[in-house]
Amino acid sequence: MRTVDGRVAGRRGQATRQKLLDCLSEMLSSSPYRDVKVIDVARRAGTSPATFYQYFPDVEGAVLEIAEQMATESAGLTELLEGRTWAGKSGWQTAQELVDGFLDFWRRNDAILRVVDLGAAEGDKRFYKIRMRILNTVNSSLADSIAELQTKGRVDKDVNPAAVAGSLVAMLAAVAAHQKGFTSWGVKQAELKPNLALLVHLGVTGKKPSK
Repeated sequence: MRTVDGRVAGRRGQATRQKLLDCLSEMLSSSPYRDVKVIDVARRAGTSPATFYQYFPDVEGAVLEIAEQMATESAGLTELLEGRTWAGKSGWQTAQELVDGFLDFWRRNDAILRVVDLGAAEGDKRFYKIRMRILNTVNSSLADSIAELQTKGRVDKDVNPAAVAGSLVAMLAAVAAHQKGFTSWGVKQAELKPNLALLVHLGVTGKKPSK
């Protein structure tokens, strides 16, 4: 762990650096990204702007650090599909657990994901790459699952596994980012998950789930 000028940060410096990141994360949960200033992050962490600049070039640099940590944690999403089957009742359980895990990850990281989405939408390649890393944790596994079902004759040969998987992941991400908005449509969280899982199951297998 190094400072901006290349020096190795000691244990105390690393703790300060992490505290700055934690405070920034908290502020992103309650304030628009553009409104967060270095002086406010430093004050919240009980230190000075000069100390902040020892570890990060600016707020955006610190935000990217948080986003990178989150993208690393997103690797755990692959476990939702690893070694899982899409056959019979087990397939319905796979779809439900994928939806549950995906929505939960988005909810826990909602504040930083909003910033990542914003940066990616504005064409910032750094944020775009982080977003794709997160989505690819599920996309690749889904595409492999569909391709495997295809080789067994359970999915139509004309289906493009990558296209279907990409569409499903894009849908999951859009729904996950809009979770709070569903209440205005009269949809409860408890109703959202099984219906989303139904769409995922249909997308992967082409069939209604066996419940």
